Amino acid sequence: MREVMDELLEWWQDGETIGVGTVVATWRSAPRPAGAAMLVGPDGTAVGSVSGGCVEGAVYELAQQVVSDGSPVLHRYGVSDGDAFAVGLTCGGVLDVFVESVSRETFPELADVAADLAAGRPVAVVTVVDHPDAAWVGRRLVVRPEEADAPVQGGLGSQRADDAVTDDVRGLLAQGRSTLLTYGPDGQRRGEGMRVFCASYAPRPRMLVFGAIDFAAAVARVGSFLGYRVTVCDARPVFATPARFPEADEVIVEWPHRYLRRQAQAGTLDARTVIAVLTHDPKFDVPLLEEALRLPEVAYVGAMGSRRTHDDRLARLREAGLSEAELRRMSSPIGLDLGARTPEETAVSIAAEIIALRWGGSGQRLAELDGRIHESAAHPDVAPAGQQDEQPTAAEVPAG
Repeated sequence: MREVMDELLEWWQDGETIGVGTVVATWRSAPRPAGAAMLVGPDGTAVGSVSGGCVEGAVYELAQQVVSDGSPVLHRYGVSDGDAFAVGLTCGGVLDVFVESVSRETFPELADVAADLAAGRPVAVVTVVDHPDAAWVGRRLVVRPEEADAPVQGGLGSQRADDAVTDDVRGLLAQGRSTLLTYGPDGQRRGEGMRVFCASYAPRPRMLVFGAIDFAAAVARVGSFLGYRVTVCDARPVFATPARFPEADEVIVEWPHRYLRRQAQAGTLDARTVIAVLTHDPKFDVPLLEEALRLPEVAYVGAMGSRRTHDDRLARLREAGLSEAELRRMSSPIGLDLGARTPEETAVSIAAEIIALRWGGSGQRLAELDGRIHESAAHPDVAPAGQQDEQPTAAEVPAG
């Protein structure tokens, strides 16, 4: 919903009713992740995408129907690879799309959610997408951390269900994960009947770029494009200026290792944080890497430099007392082997390595591989949102 929030909020504020289709679960090579959304506005305008073009036409018609009759629908799209083109989901994946009508009456909390997103405050929107009692379908909870002014808004249908879902969703919100959850009809943790989709909107993950060099400007640009909140840090004020790094969210003049230590102590780093050390100067990068490689929560630590610089760096870090396990966490020389030469090409190689490590990719050419394009992530904490391991049976997959 984040990518279509501006248009959704504008129509909502005008008192209009909008058709909204949201991907709530995916299997195999589905083209968009869970959480991807498409709007059908009151004037018939389509905004966003649930499948990259494969089934948008069908979702568009279904959204118009749902706006007309007011009854939300959970629909599955997808067939086997061999027949995919006949149906339209040419990738051969399978996705569940929940289609509902959104208005001031059905989603009164939308303005508060939009304000949270704009301010970078964590918030999760939980919607009942399947239930034996049709009256429950479409009900929602808005869940925030306990310390928020309004930690929970809305309701699913019973206090028991609200309590159970709130507890589970707070854990997902802390990780920034969106997924489908299953409960008994009244929120029982054992049982089936009620399925809810949790869309978690955590603050943007952080990218910390150390070293105010030309490569850093390109890395900051690519990091911002990928959705990171980018910080560039260097101890040299003549180089660390906002004018040199317009794509960065902030430029900090401070000794890198001191800044990183302060951020870790403040609790601003998490399992999504990536660190790029581009200084390749021992007086900066050795104390910085001492701090970075001892942080248990960050996702990635990469360091730029030649093979000779890398060997020298390893020797210095071993002298500083780092273990072999800690040293193995360092990606050095940084990036994938793309043959990059320019700062921009190097930034792409660094981004490619971060993406590959995040999702468990091999970095090989897809044309040279067999099997699925999209695999489950290597670590469950960063698994694709809503990704399912089991494949639906043929009977579960409609022909259109």
